[in-house]
Amino acid sequence: MATKRKVNNLLALAVLSVIVERPMHRYEIASKLKERGKDRDMDIKWGSLYTVVQNMAKAGFLEEIGSERDGARPERVIYRITEAGRAEMREWTTELIADPELEATRFTAGLSILGVLPPDLVIELLGHRIAALEQNIAEVRRELAELAGGLPRLFTVETEYGLAMLDAELRWTRSFRAELVEGTFPDLGFWRRMHVENIDPAEVFELVERGELPE
Repeated sequence: MATKRKVNNLLALAVLSVIVERPMHRYEIASKLKERGKDRDMDIKWGSLYTVVQNMAKAGFLEEIGSERDGARPERVIYRITEAGRAEMREWTTELIADPELEATRFTAGLSILGVLPPDLVIELLGHRIAALEQNIAEVRRELAELAGGLPRLFTVETEYGLAMLDAELRWTRSFRAELVEGTFPDLGFWRRMHVENIDPAEVFELVERGELPE
């Protein structure tokens, strides 16, 4: 079970992962996060950075150690990680690695209400998704090949994992689309009828609840 954290936003963990190197101000933190691709790994919302850093300081994970001014720009507060922040980073990472947690995706949301679309349209849309996944996979493979020449594998395992997940999604999507194309998907006949005859969704749900879904 996920721990209820004082700052329960993955952006906080991303901040800890870069500021552990040395003290930084918020603009430098943001620059490092972008440079390391953390916005891809942790779905960062940049508009939250100021609030997250403040909350981490209140929680005792960061502390102010000074400030600097660049010309006419506003003064920039410099933060460093505390021992409590180091402990939080280790504990949070331990939890993320050890405890599996189902995470909803946009694709899962679409699949959950797939019946609102006619099967022939779904076949077409899945074809578009397959093409996009193939392109994404090719790009990630190129990125991994480039990284392999300059970085230890320790710093690319998240990209390897992302590639494995894309490969798995591509295999499943191809298989699912093939079932629709070949007509082997269960209830495909009724699914088509739903749209050809414009059957009311309320009637469909009533049939499903009674276990009387027709062929």
